[in-house]
Amino acid sequence: MVRPSQLLHPQREPASPRPAATVILMRDSAAGLEILMTRRSATASFAPGAYVFPGGGIDAADAAAHELAERRPGQDDRRLTQALAAIRESFEELGLLLARHADGRPVQAGDLAALDRQGPFYEQCRARGWRLRADEVFLLAHWVTDRDLPRRFDVPFLVARMPEGQQPLADEAEQFEPVWVRPAEALERHRAGSFFMIFPTIRTLERLAAYASVQAVLDACAGEQALWTSCPRAGLLDGREARYMEHEMPYGELALVCPDGQIVHALDWQHERPVPLLRHLARLTAGNRGMMTGPGTNSYLVGETATGYAVIDPGPADAAHLQRLFEAAGGDIRFIVCTHSHPDHAPGARPLQAMCKARPPIVGLPSAPTAGPESAFTPDRCVEDGEVLRLDGGELTHSLQVVATPGHAANHLCLLLREDALLFSGDHVLNGSTTVVNPPDGDMSAYLDSLDRLAALCEAEGVAFILPAHGHVIGNAPEAIARLKAHRLQREAKVAAAMRALPEGDLDAWVPLVYEDVPERLWPVARRSLLAHVERLRALEAKQKV
Repeated sequence: MVRPSQLLHPQREPASPRPAATVILMRDSAAGLEILMTRRSATASFAPGAYVFPGGGIDAADAAAHELAERRPGQDDRRLTQALAAIRESFEELGLLLARHADGRPVQAGDLAALDRQGPFYEQCRARGWRLRADEVFLLAHWVTDRDLPRRFDVPFLVARMPEGQQPLADEAEQFEPVWVRPAEALERHRAGSFFMIFPTIRTLERLAAYASVQAVLDACAGEQALWTSCPRAGLLDGREARYMEHEMPYGELALVCPDGQIVHALDWQHERPVPLLRHLARLTAGNRGMMTGPGTNSYLVGETATGYAVIDPGPADAAHLQRLFEAAGGDIRFIVCTHSHPDHAPGARPLQAMCKARPPIVGLPSAPTAGPESAFTPDRCVEDGEVLRLDGGELTHSLQVVATPGHAANHLCLLLREDALLFSGDHVLNGSTTVVNPPDGDMSAYLDSLDRLAALCEAEGVAFILPAHGHVIGNAPEAIARLKAHRLQREAKVAAAMRALPEGDLDAWVPLVYEDVPERLWPVARRSLLAHVERLRALEAKQKV
């Protein structure tokens, strides 16, 4: 866990989310799936003027009305209460009611005419002997309102088929202008500026746009589990607020820098100045943007005035980049660590060292004979697996533990900042892409074994954040590593299938079969990792024959 004293911004307690429920009513049309949306009042305290799905807060009456509801197997009390709240809100706001008569006939528009939308809802249903169709309301997603907002809600997004024989009629107090719209159409109108929606609505519609019919959505929700759960985070991009879900690349960085949700962190890639991440941690990205480097190679500065600084991955021999690193450290660099010897990581080490009066040692692992000439590297001192490199400033200590992780390169290592449980992953784990494993210096079996080692380290040390050499900080470290390994093994299964389908084939014949989901312009790069998988599979086969 990151030391609270090292956070950049004073923390404040986010507002507690209130339980609520919303329901997406759906129907099929000739044009495809349509959903019902309404516009909130311009004076509403939450999302004024936004187009939304009907819904609102859950109250005690919803939990006390279970005897009025039809319940399906697997629908527990909490889900039943949420479904009842959504049914009640859709009636109060739009005059729509998911209910049946005691004899099973659906409640229709004529039955609803005598109901008072402002009166006690459950009492009126009970008096008529109606059964509420909670069994036909399914869980789609679970949203928790962003931490930065003063009013927050914990909201299941539910889905149901539009009841037949009824028409929406807005209450003209909270909701206005009910409209049936296809998800893709709503998104297009939002982009055009004529259909304002808030972030969870937009992201929900993006997912619903993939479904062709009401039944397809209901089938997807049959498992009684949310298809996704999210509490978004926001940062600044080009000076404007930008929000992200957990699977999106900037999310982990926002969780590290602003755990309480304050919108103060700029996500724009900076090459001219360091980006502070914690009081003792900054990132300076080299200007070597490209297909293999993404926004550029991340150089990290660990330390502060009292301890001096360590530089992790000085990057290419770019004089301007190295000068900025030197100035950010005030010239007080105690040691320079290279995670591996590839030309976008290590060549800056010697020139940076020469700029420093104290000549800090360059530490790392020497390149293996399998490395190409452009990756030749000999550190001043070879580190050992498990060794701890320290910056000591009396009351402050920053300890970097060496973790040998061969695979991407034979001399690859990662670093664990022990006091804050932060993992510097070099190129072993990247944000937004998978690393290339290029034989002979790269080895797929070693790479997968190293992933297992990092997974165990994260569990043992409570590592939540990974700081990669390319891309933003990655959050939820154990899940990220597990997802990466699963992706590698899925790709390997495709390699094995291609080799079986074309036993006389070669790499060029197998690439289109294995990487059909990757743009063809990337196939020359993918071919390197394909070779690594092929060598691993053949080695495993040979071992089994012994």
